[in-house]
Amino acid sequence: MTLSHPQEDGVPHRGGVKDWVRSWIGIVSCVALAVLAFLILRDHAAHLLSAVPYLLLLACPLMHIFMHGGHGHQHHHPEERKE
Repeated sequence: MTLSHPQEDGVPHRGGVKDWVRSWIGIVSCVALAVLAFLILRDHAAHLLSAVPYLLLLACPLMHIFMHGGHGHQHHHPEERKE
């Protein structure tokens, strides 16, 4: 059985993530995940906080790789260079 709803353009639409979240099972799943996340954070906060310095150290090379934008390596042609 497929769930299809006609759209304005006549193309059948299958339920996506928005439809799933709005269903009862989606709401119950989101609440269960929120409760689970709260319990994990409450019981294991010391473990998670001990990882913060390592996450900061990991952030440095990742920012260097992804956020520097090439360090001026635009590969200009000699005739395009403005001096």
